[in-house]
Amino acid sequence: MSVLDLARPEIRALQPYSSARMEAGGGQIFLNANESAWAPAGDDELGCNRYPEPQPAALVSTLAALYGLRHEQLLVGRGSDEAIDLLVRAFCRAGEDAILIQPPTFGMYSVCAHVQNAAVIEVPLADDFTLDVDELLAAVTPAVKLIFVCTPNNPSGQYVPRENIERVLQALDGRALLVVDEAYVEFAYERSVADLIDRYEYLAVLRTLSKAWALAGARIGCVLGNPAVIALLRRIMAPYPVPLPCVAAAMAALSEAGQMQARERLAVLRNEHERVRGALATLACVQAVLPSQANFLAVRFHDAGAIYQHLLAAGIVVRDIRRYPKLGDALRITIGTPAENDAMLAVLQESTP
Repeated sequence: MSVLDLARPEIRALQPYSSARMEAGGGQIFLNANESAWAPAGDDELGCNRYPEPQPAALVSTLAALYGLRHEQLLVGRGSDEAIDLLVRAFCRAGEDAILIQPPTFGMYSVCAHVQNAAVIEVPLADDFTLDVDELLAAVTPAVKLIFVCTPNNPSGQYVPRENIERVLQALDGRALLVVDEAYVEFAYERSVADLIDRYEYLAVLRTLSKAWALAGARIGCVLGNPAVIALLRRIMAPYPVPLPCVAAAMAALSEAGQMQARERLAVLRNEHERVRGALATLACVQAVLPSQANFLAVRFHDAGAIYQHLLAAGIVVRDIRRYPKLGDALRITIGTPAENDAMLAVLQESTP
């Protein structure tokens, strides 16, 4: 059995769209794509009058080196959100198949499933927000094609131990594709599970440049996995997913100087994470600060609604996560600059339970 046996048969048989850029070959005069022959005003270098490469070779090569993989094990797209959507569309038949998630978790898994009319099976995290591997495996039915595990988890912040990921992979034995979302892994004190891809055919990993690489506005993410899965997703991906200015921004961020800056900022953020966590724990309005290996903290308040409004009135926006299971009294606070964190703490110090 192959991982492609889990995919929709009509997707496996689909003849993908052949873009003009894919057919360009080694041409020098391009009269095949109905583009403008002239660059727009102010664009003397990027060449935005031309369609970009479907998978920009330089960026793919840089990301493959960064993640320790081969080119054919990586697909670049518009944030990891697009990767989630592609996976659901490729593997879940409408009205028949399902995904499995562990709430509270990232909401886009369910959104993409509902758009595809796939069912969503929920196995809630434990009260301490840890993953119960036995419960998860017991919930896997023949309809489940994708299992999403977010680590560090959004919005709670906990990391799923590597040994638990391997336990799931070994026990699944090809019954479903395990998708590990590592959007926040750079902030964790644990390593990525991307190095397991060569060992486990039924593993896919989501990564993004939006968080640690400061490129949320560029919308670049990728899915890492078995080359057969990557090739399948390319069949249904939009022909030109990553705009040229975004590729340029990513290449600058991933340059030697960009990587040095990212490491320096990560060190500052980790220090701020611990400082803010400690300061929050002393405030009278705070019940508890949940453990986190991400660039945010989930904080339980005595009156989260009042605190949210109090911060908003001071011009400080945090994430209201009270709608999530087990987090009915919590707000999610992203770690900002030292000055931003000081301003937030000062407002909270004025608050009463």
